[in-house]
Amino acid sequence: MIAEGVTTVEIKSGYGLELEAELKMLRVARSLGRELPVRVATTLLASHALQPEYAGRADAYVELVVNEIIPAAAAAGLADAVDAFCEGIGFSAGQCERVFAAAHAGGLPLKLHADQSSNLGGAKLAARFSALSADHIEYSDDDGVRAMAAAVTVAVLLPGAFYFTRAKQLPSVAAQRRHGVAIALATDCNPGSSPLRAS
Repeated sequence: MIAEGVTTVEIKSGYGLELEAELKMLRVARSLGRELPVRVATTLLASHALQPEYAGRADAYVELVVNEIIPAAAAAGLADAVDAFCEGIGFSAGQCERVFAAAHAGGLPLKLHADQSSNLGGAKLAARFSALSADHIEYSDDDGVRAMAAAVTVAVLLPGAFYFTRAKQLPSVAAQRRHGVAIALATDCNPGSSPLRAS
């Protein structure tokens, strides 16, 4: 990425899904920012998926995120923001609200993976909490887009994930433009749903 001219990269956790693994990912991301000529922004995405031992017990996992992982990351200064995955295969809007409340308590800004495969009201939730951004938003409705515009929440479009997962629902770019939502493009570079190069 550096060789191709990238000057800033956001690195999200979310593949450890337990306290020490999530903190380790954030520490590594911080060290990359210190050791390499690139600015690294770190985002704690512990509310990304469930470990097998939490199958059917998402609320118990959210308790771990809220009571242990977010406070530890905030206290250590390892996260610049907190993200969550609001989706049927992720976490409910109510569970994401609990994550958002813990992030606010830790003084951390918010982001949200929202409305990627269905409309659970993620765009509206992100806007209600003045999130910095909402990612994916393929299924966001006009109300959600209007709410994002009012909250100045950036719409992050992730075409790599869209094409790699063979998604069918295009994001509402026309509505975003009509309502004046700021739009950003990102690679969503990850091994599971968007194995792309930076350029």
